[in-house]
Amino acid sequence: MKVIGLNGSVRKEGNTAIIINAVFGELKNAGIETELVSFSGEILQPCKACFACGGKKNCVHQSDIFGEIFQKVVQANGIILASPSYSADVSVNIKAFIERAAVVADMNLGLLRHKVGAAIAVARRGGALNAIDTMNHFFLNHEMFVAGSTYWNIAYGHMPGDVEKDNEGMETMKNLGINIAYLLNCLNV
Repeated sequence: MKVIGLNGSVRKEGNTAIIINAVFGELKNAGIETELVSFSGEILQPCKACFACGGKKNCVHQSDIFGEIFQKVVQANGIILASPSYSADVSVNIKAFIERAAVVADMNLGLLRHKVGAAIAVARRGGALNAIDTMNHFFLNHEMFVAGSTYWNIAYGHMPGDVEKDNEGMETMKNLGINIAYLLNCLNV
C-alpha cells in the first residue's frame, strides 16, 4: 500500500510539510509506504478544458509536472492533499491540480474510484475550512473514501515550524494517519 502526499505550499519545508509528515509517521508505523511531492518552486498550469485526456488517463499537456504527479496519484492507494490557506481557500497549485485531475478523472470514469483521500490545511487564523471543503469535494466527486480525524484536519501556524506548537493540530494529524491506515486495511488494497 502507498499513500502520496501533495504539498501545495510554496515553502518546501514549511508548516504544510510538517503536518503531512506527522500523518506519514503513523502511516509508516502501520507499514504503509509514503511519498511526499512538493509543489514548491513549481507552477501548475490550469486546465485548458480541451478534453483530449479522454481515454488517455492523463493530461495531454506536458508543460509542467502535472502528468508525472497525476500518474503517482493514480498508482497510489491513498492521497493526501495539503494546502496552506492564503486567501481563505487552497493554494493556486492545489487548485490547478484539482481542476486538471478532476477533468482527467471525469473523462476516464473510475480512475480514482475507491482510493482513500484526506484533506489537510494550515492557516494562520481563518480560511482553513474552505480549503478542506474544496479538497474534500474533489475526493467525493470522484468516488473516493474520505478519512477524517478527531477534529477538522487543520493545524494553525504562521511562520515555518509554528504548527508544532499547535498540540491539538498535531494530535489531529497523527490520528488522521491512524485512521487512513485503518481504512486502507479495511479496504484490503
